[in-house]
Amino acid sequence: MLVYTIKELCRTCYTCVRECPARAIRIVGGQAEVIDERCIACGNCTKVCSQGAKVFLNTTDRVARLLVNEPKVAAIVAPSFPAEFSEITDHKVLTGMIKALGFKYVAEVSFGADLVADRYKKLVSESKNFYISSDCPSIVNYVKFYHPGLVDNLAPIVSPMVAMSRVIREKYGQDTRIVFIGPCIAKKAESTEIDEAITYTELRDMLSERGINPDNTQKVDFDPPIGGRGAIFPVARGLLQTARISDNAITGDIIAAEGRIDFQGALKEFEAGLIKNQHMELLCCEGCIMGPGLSKNGKQYNRRSLVSSYAISKKEYIDSEVWQRSFDEFADLDLSVHFKPDDHRIEELDEQEVNEVLVKMGEKTKKDQLDCGACGYESCIEHAIAIKKGLAEVEMCLPYTIEKLHKSVKDLALTNEKLSSMKQALKQSEKLAHMGQLSAGIAHELNNPLGVVIMYSNILLEESKPGEPFSEDLKLIVEQAARCKKIVAGLLNFARKNQVNHQIVSIKDLVNHSLESLIIPEKIKINITDFCTNPEAMLDTEQMMQVLTNLIKNAFDAIPGEGFIDIKLEDTLSDVIMIITDSGTGIREEDRAKIFEPFFTTKGIGHGTGLGLATAYGIVKMHKGQITAESNNDPAKGPTGTSFKIILPRRKE
Repeated sequence: MLVYTIKELCRTCYTCVRECPARAIRIVGGQAEVIDERCIACGNCTKVCSQGAKVFLNTTDRVARLLVNEPKVAAIVAPSFPAEFSEITDHKVLTGMIKALGFKYVAEVSFGADLVADRYKKLVSESKNFYISSDCPSIVNYVKFYHPGLVDNLAPIVSPMVAMSRVIREKYGQDTRIVFIGPCIAKKAESTEIDEAITYTELRDMLSERGINPDNTQKVDFDPPIGGRGAIFPVARGLLQTARISDNAITGDIIAAEGRIDFQGALKEFEAGLIKNQHMELLCCEGCIMGPGLSKNGKQYNRRSLVSSYAISKKEYIDSEVWQRSFDEFADLDLSVHFKPDDHRIEELDEQEVNEVLVKMGEKTKKDQLDCGACGYESCIEHAIAIKKGLAEVEMCLPYTIEKLHKSVKDLALTNEKLSSMKQALKQSEKLAHMGQLSAGIAHELNNPLGVVIMYSNILLEESKPGEPFSEDLKLIVEQAARCKKIVAGLLNFARKNQVNHQIVSIKDLVNHSLESLIIPEKIKINITDFCTNPEAMLDTEQMMQVLTNLIKNAFDAIPGEGFIDIKLEDTLSDVIMIITDSGTGIREEDRAKIFEPFFTTKGIGHGTGLGLATAYGIVKMHKGQITAESNNDPAKGPTGTSFKIILPRRKE
């Protein structure tokens, strides 16, 4: 495997998916894996991965072993080397450094480029067919894998690297071992005629490990044959410039395209017959000067300038007659190659299969398909196909993930709200349980002595004559003792643990009976609105009447003058609902959390026991229901008043 993923470093950015022209990236569990059989070794993913998770096979150890074990090892250096080693102004210094590693020969691949360019020029001028350049191994792989019908259009000429390897073996012997040094990952697996291949970055590592630098190196020129115009080969349109072929838009018959987007578009149009009577020079990178084997962060036009400057300098020192003799010597060298198709295309899916995946992503209509590209695919349909083929995941869709996140946040907020409500209810229930036990004990202890006080105070009051000094005092004792009796009765009522006596009742009848037991003030109007489809429910009539009368009495007390009380009745399939709303003064915000607590009251001293709402709360809870309150006491925020909502199960649980 030439390119692979370091899983610990991989993040879910999908940049490699977007940049891979071969769709050779599979997302599994949010991590990107390289599919070896689909990879064209362009190295785009290694260039764009900011986390360093995409790396290529390092072959420096194999080259080191070759140098130790073989007597004749030649290094052939790609013509893009000035773009990498910009700090070395004299190429002879670099050649000396490479030889210091143990290479017997160091030659320029640019001579192989001279030969290839000449053959390509003859091919396009003499043949009636139209060809695609074959010097870029990633382009060759892409055509074989994804446009197998165009394999016969690949120029049947080897790349400059392979051409130079044949030259070296012809000149220095077939037993010479060859190592290619260049900017390309795909060169590592392009041809068996090369023993090993390393990138410029790997060469830097080897030089650094051995402590070899320009200061401790003797200058040595390249071994013959010396390259000529092929020095310009690695820049865009380098093949055409080396071969002196015009790509003029009017007179030229060659189209040049570079980079993952342009070369794919050119091939699609070529295969569709939209490009006719024209050859194509294609490069997977923006020129070989931007290959993945160069150091990162290099600038394209600066590198182009460095390569051009070196090519220009060749005119000054190269002996054209020597170059021509070398060229003539290898003019008849076999540079042919035959390519075979290796179809790796993904089978097309029918529309129904694609739509199923789109619906899963929440894209039910064409309008929902944003084609935002955040997933790394150019369109939602491409993403859906990749999902169906096991290359991608639904979660890669950013709008889908954001929508899912929003739903999760909403659900979480709702869950937290319910949890908070349940905690509050549990806290209230525990408090009421403790208060109930205390209340029962107090009421029981007070009942007997209170009965004696009530009985004897009434006897004394009856025996006293009107106008006697003690009669008014006895009357006060009787009244307050009676009030104490009510408080004790309330305590017992609050503390009781009676079983609910479930009976089928109509909640509308329940409300009417409750109102009949009350004296309604003249200035207060009561409205009953019934929205029930089925008003019947299994409730304890006596207890629920107590709940309603307590709430309505509180509403009377909260309305200082004229006002109203609205009683709304609703139901669902499983519940009945009563909402009692008044136009009173409302409850202060700081008091709302305490309204169901025993003995808490906002009424004045001697007016209310603070047990009415606590008792109502306990009865509703015994029915497995809910009681909540909303209130406003600030006229600036709207009409004042309080609304109690009671939800009761229709059937006994």
